[in-house]
Amino acid sequence: MSSTILFFIFIPLLAFILLAVNLIFAPHNPYKEKDSVFECGFHSFLGQNRTQFSISFFIFALLFLLFDLEILLVYPYIVSAYINGIYGLVIMLIFFIVLTLGFAFELGKKALSIDSRQVSVVSDNKQSSIINKIK
Repeated sequence: MSSTILFFIFIPLLAFILLAVNLIFAPHNPYKEKDSVFECGFHSFLGQNRTQFSISFFIFALLFLLFDLEILLVYPYIVSAYINGIYGLVIMLIFFIVLTLGFAFELGKKALSIDSRQVSVVSDNKQSSIINKIK
């Protein structure tokens, strides 16, 4: 029996056996709290789960993913650095220059800065005294 046949027969068979064991031996006792919606440890209150938030969080995460994956492309060069020679070094330097230019462009567009929505609250007495000093 070849390893391919073993792979296509044994793996699905093992998966079905493990699922059957889980269905047979796992305790099944659903209740209201267990079947309810769960978000970060809190039940979703009216309107809480659909509030608007800044798109800059998505941009930040997308840029992190992009630069993280581009850095991962350096791994094959590191593994075969002795074999690549000068040609591989020049290609990696060009790659790093393009990566650095892209990062500088994102910094210039301020894509990595997330604006704070926190507002400092000034008490009425302090606010009135500040307004009187301005006048």
